[in-house]
Amino acid sequence: MKKTSTLLLLSLLLHGTTPLFAADSGLEQFMSNYDYVTRKDMKIDSKELIKLLKEGKAQLIDIRFKEEYATWKANPSLSIPLNELPKRLGEIDKSKIVVTACPHKDRATIAMVYLRSHGINAKYLTDGLIGLVENLRGDAAKDLVDALATQK
Repeated sequence: MKKTSTLLLLSLLLHGTTPLFAADSGLEQFMSNYDYVTRKDMKIDSKELIKLLKEGKAQLIDIRFKEEYATWKANPSLSIPLNELPKRLGEIDKSKIVVTACPHKDRATIAMVYLRSHGINAKYLTDGLIGLVENLRGDAAKDLVDALATQK
């Protein structure tokens, strides 16, 4: 009985920590490979994001808390709060450039690093959702809505 309990405990420990080690190795790899190219590649501004959204090449992930998203949102975005990101990776379209966003860029940067450590091509929005809203006024908003409508 003692041998069975020991084997069961060892199995649980090994299987329970495997995802943690996998994530750590992804983060370690991201950090080890970080250079000037990576530094530039991990950023995107609103104007470039709007262009990629029109072309159907980007997915915008709003990583704010649910209450923030319920108050106001920038469409088209998928709401995945930062604290839910690990459980909701399956909702992300890995065939597109994933752009993480929050009002400024603090949480978006954390989310981008997390996604990149899991092999997802992610960037963070350098001017944040505030900058995106500034760039989506009048004709710019209409152009984006029209472009998105043709993608469906």
